[in-house]
Amino acid sequence: MKTKGFIGLGIMGFSMAGHISKVHPTFVYNRSHSKSHHWTDTYTGNVAESPEDLGISCEEIFICVGDDDDVREVIAGNKGLINTMQPGGIIVDHTTTSAVLSFEMHQLCLKKGVHYLDAPVSGGQAGADNGALTVMVGGDKIAYEQVTETINLYAKFSKLMGPSGSGQLTKMVNQICIAGLVQGLAEGINFSEKAGLDTKDVIEVISKGAAQSWQMENRWETMSLGDYAHGFAVDHMRKDLKIAIEEAEKKGADIEITKLIDGFYKDIQDLGGNRWDTSSLLKRLQRHD
Repeated sequence: MKTKGFIGLGIMGFSMAGHISKVHPTFVYNRSHSKSHHWTDTYTGNVAESPEDLGISCEEIFICVGDDDDVREVIAGNKGLINTMQPGGIIVDHTTTSAVLSFEMHQLCLKKGVHYLDAPVSGGQAGADNGALTVMVGGDKIAYEQVTETINLYAKFSKLMGPSGSGQLTKMVNQICIAGLVQGLAEGINFSEKAGLDTKDVIEVISKGAAQSWQMENRWETMSLGDYAHGFAVDHMRKDLKIAIEEAEKKGADIEITKLIDGFYKDIQDLGGNRWDTSSLLKRLQRHD
């Protein structure tokens, strides 16, 4: 079995790397060494001292870090992967970034004969923990087919969306749609409560019809309880929406509702909810109650 590498052991990457380690020898790297050692206390694998060290040991390396600059650092920095990865190697980047970054890394890696796949995910921490993520991929078809077996260890579905950058563009669509869904759900629950209805009964009925969504099924109850200490953080959502808004402006796409909801998330940050789940949009509606 070939050794796999994983960079970034945050709330998503920790479990994703864990699923891989159950099948393949796995080396991990995290900027905070304490997280790496916590991972090896939980799963079977080895800690690399730098991304460069992973490049020496692994033909396939998976990344899940914070933003564009973090990806540049682990791939092209002083101790970056590209310094040591051999031609034919594959980098699968699960970070949500700009499409510009994806093309930049693709071009850089191509010069070294290394494949770069932009492969953002959807499904949140629960999806990562349960090996049930959805992965949207941009890049070379043959490289994608080579890593599909490994991706399937932590994903329920993946699809090649097109050339480099297509995965990130698809993730932007995903976040645009989620923003609207969560705001609609927040307004619906708030209206239900103001109208004196039993929200549990309301959700039971409308979730059987056209209003049904993943957000409704998985978030209505915690929203009603005011429980936001879980899930996808508002700070991360604002980062993603900023990327989508900037790309939409380049392409002349009107996403006015998304811009409005991005402002609502700014209100949540002003309330101290930077780490709250994105479903905390309801908290904004209730703040004067």
